[in-house]
Parts: sequence; C-alpha cells; structure tokens
Amino acid sequence: MLTAGIDLAAEDTNTAVAWIRWTATGAVLRELVIGAGDDELLRTASAADKAGIDCPLGWPEPFVEFVIAHHRGELTAPTDLIGRDWRRRLAWRRTDVVTHELTGRLSLSVAADRIAHTAMRCAALLARLAEGGQPVDRSGGGTVVEVYPAASLKQWGLPHRGYKGRQNSGALSDLVDGLIGSAPWLDLGAFEPVCRGSDHAIDAVVAALTARAAAIGHATRPGPADLAAAATEGWIAVPAAPLAGLNTSSAKS
Repeated sequence: MLTAGIDLAAEDTNTAVAWIRWTATGAVLRELVIGAGDDELLRTASAADKAGIDCPLGWPEPFVEFVIAHHRGELTAPTDLIGRDWRRRLAWRRTDVVTHELTGRLSLSVAADRIAHTAMRCAALLARLAEGGQPVDRSGGGTVVEVYPAASLKQWGLPHRGYKGRQNSGALSDLVDGLIGSAPWLDLGAFEPVCRGSDHAIDAVVAALTARAAAIGHATRPGPADLAAAATEGWIAVPAAPLAGLNTSSAKS
C-alpha cells in the first residue's frame, strides 16, 4: 500500500507532501516534498491508495445557507444578535464538533478563521480531481480523506501541542523522537533531518500515517446520522486504534 499525507497551505511554500510505502515488515518514508505546487498535489491525490489532507474539505452547511440568504437579502435575523450559540452553529462543522468531543481538540473554523484561504485552494484541487475523472468523497470513502494531525497525535499518545514554528524546534525534535520510539517499524531514512526541521514535514508524515489508519479501518467514519453532513462538509478521520496497529507485522505479533 502507498499512502500520502498533504499538509496543505494556501501557498506552495508551506505545503508539504509525504509518501509512505507499506510492506509486510514495516513502512518507509519514500518521498517528502516541502513547497509542493498544484501539479504535485494532484499527482499525489491521484496516485496514492489513500491520501490524507490536513485541511477542511467543506464548509458548515448552516454557514453556507446563511451566506446565501444574506447574499439574496432573504436572511431571517436571529433574536439574539450577539448570542454565541447561533454563531457557533455557523462556525463549526458536524465533524469538528464530533472530533472535539472525542479528542478534546477543537479544529480551526473554516467559516471564521484564516484556514478558509487554504480550504479555498483545497476546494479547487478537489474540483480538478473530479474533472479528471476521479470520484471525490468528502466523507472519506474514496482516495482522499480529511485528517487533523494534532488529533491523530493525541490519540496515539504523542506530543500534539507546542511544536509549531522555529521557536519550538526542540519540541519538534522531541515529537520526532516520540514517533520513532512508538513506531520503530517506520523508517524515515534520509528525510529524518527534514522532519526535525519542519513542522510542515512532520504534519505531512502524520497525515500519511492517518491515511493508512483510514484505509485499513482504524479511523472514525461518519455514522448514518452524519453521512449527509459529511458528504458536503467533509469528515475528519481520527485514529481509533493504537499506532502499532498500522504495521502489519506489529498487528500480528
């Protein structure tokens, strides 16, 4: 199996792609690119058996309806204009709420945070994939699946906070140490220094690992009540089994 992880950013500079090849004995990081452009991302999403994208795949349905109604001048104003509850319903998707309940990690709001810039790029990439004949299932049933590296790391008992940015290089290196210790079957090879030097790189690796979890049924999927929302809003695949279970030989031992 070949899984890929995409740490998507609005611009190429901070966009990273990791490829992991899985065998009966372990996993090898075969390729790691920082500064990936659209062509590289489309190749990744088309060639991998499963590709995890660290970016919302859609917007909250209530938010979309709110914007359309406002645009058309048909918005019915809520009774409490400064109330938080109705704004929260607009700001977060169903999968954001479920992931928060499961992990304690609340993802950035695609409706009310700068990650919306990245989501716009992601939406265009998904459209290009569809135009090229590749079915896109935002609920995660196809090749592409939405991931959230911080939630994955927490579920696997690894450091999941405070490793972003140059000022936290020590914490990033500790995270890599923890990953290597927890997954001795994962060979980072010549890319280990890159992972220690870039949080975008390690997030791409974690995204590829989470893609593996999704591919083998070790990650959450939307239940019947959430399928309709997941189909339009996207659905975060959260690991539901230990990290060791991703490796075939570890799972058998």
